[in-house]
Amino acid sequence: MAAPQKPVRPLLGAHMSIGGGVHRAIERARSIDCTAMQIFAKNNMQWFARPFTQEEIKAFLEHSQRAELAAVFAHANYLINLAATNPQFYANSIRAFSEELVRADQLGLPFVVLHPGAHLGAGEEAGLEKVVVSIDRIFGGIPRVKTRIALETTAGQGSCLGHTFAHLAYIIANVREPERLCVCLDTAHVFAAGYDLTSEAGTQKMFREFDRTIGLQHLVALHLNDSKTARGSRVDRHEHIGKGKIGLDAFRFIMRDRRFRKIPKVLETPKGKEPLEDVENMKTLRSLAQAYRHP
Repeated sequence: MAAPQKPVRPLLGAHMSIGGGVHRAIERARSIDCTAMQIFAKNNMQWFARPFTQEEIKAFLEHSQRAELAAVFAHANYLINLAATNPQFYANSIRAFSEELVRADQLGLPFVVLHPGAHLGAGEEAGLEKVVVSIDRIFGGIPRVKTRIALETTAGQGSCLGHTFAHLAYIIANVREPERLCVCLDTAHVFAAGYDLTSEAGTQKMFREFDRTIGLQHLVALHLNDSKTARGSRVDRHEHIGKGKIGLDAFRFIMRDRRFRKIPKVLETPKGKEPLEDVENMKTLRSLAQAYRHP
């Protein structure tokens, strides 16, 4: 008689601080039983940082708990705008993001999540075209870097690009090296952008449209965030799981769908200095994953 199958542990975690050294993020993540983690590769509100020392890289790569995290990836800093119209801001964005990809590569990270950019009044078409040119320029300058760019779905606040799946599909279809791109879907962002996640049926429909427009094969990460703001508000405000306008149905569907079993799911919900909120949100998500089993 075959032994009963054990539940599969979902790839689940949160964004972790790198304060005190990038290796400290591993310790913070494992202290609350994360199996996945997102970090910044440098201070998220500064353009540039001194390069990693070999000691810092080694401390991260050879950390005794590193293998306990099945998925670790980075998020780009919030200053970067690959569609910027100001020449100095644009030059800073190109240089800063190139450096972040190099830093992530040194840490062995598979991708860096990036908001595509904001067109700042130039128009969506011009903005998307500039993002394509920018990505080609960045990748052209770092041909040996293996770390990919994970374009993130956005809420569409202001003139931000990426609030429709068609935007991301356009970028992937038009860059010179599409194999170096992938996608991260944020539940709060797609909801604020207008996609219906208030029911399982609505969530299934959203993913069907994602698959039809972009292709699920490009999906490498999920940001699991509830939304403080209403569907279609175009306002990006994250809320704790089940405490916002999305509710639990979408998260139950995501946590139980086998297609997402190997895709890391990371929280970006509000929290204080202690990760108590992360613990509570992960507890909620794990409770929703009760049907999560081996095939």
